[in-house]
Amino acid sequence: MKEKGPASEVGWPVINEEVVKKINCAANNVFFATGRFKLLPKSFKNLDVVVMILNDNPTYKLNIIGHTDDVGKDDYNMTLSDNRAASVKAYLVSKGILESRLTSTGYGESRPIADNKTVAGRAQNRRVEMTAHNY
Repeated sequence: MKEKGPASEVGWPVINEEVVKKINCAANNVFFATGRFKLLPKSFKNLDVVVMILNDNPTYKLNIIGHTDDVGKDDYNMTLSDNRAASVKAYLVSKGILESRLTSTGYGESRPIADNKTVAGRAQNRRVEMTAHNY
């Protein structure tokens, strides 16, 4: 480790804001068919950006979190969100990223960011989030 970071980052350097933006952009462009967890090919270009970032920064680790809207049963949505996050993780591993650098978790419908009563709100709640860290 070349430089020390703040206590909030457990002493590791803060990840560059531009890198965070690229990872967030990639996460916002991960797509699945309705009710499925197989990645759609239009996701690959964006995920490849994340692969490049992780290859360029070997100390980075990535948390991948899946979410769903509230349509369907809670148990199904929890499993679907977990499988979607795991699909993103599997893609990154298939591109050479060490599995030990990645975690995946699903939260189902438990953490909405928009109102599930509208089509637009449900679309926002069906998402994958990715957060990079150095520790």
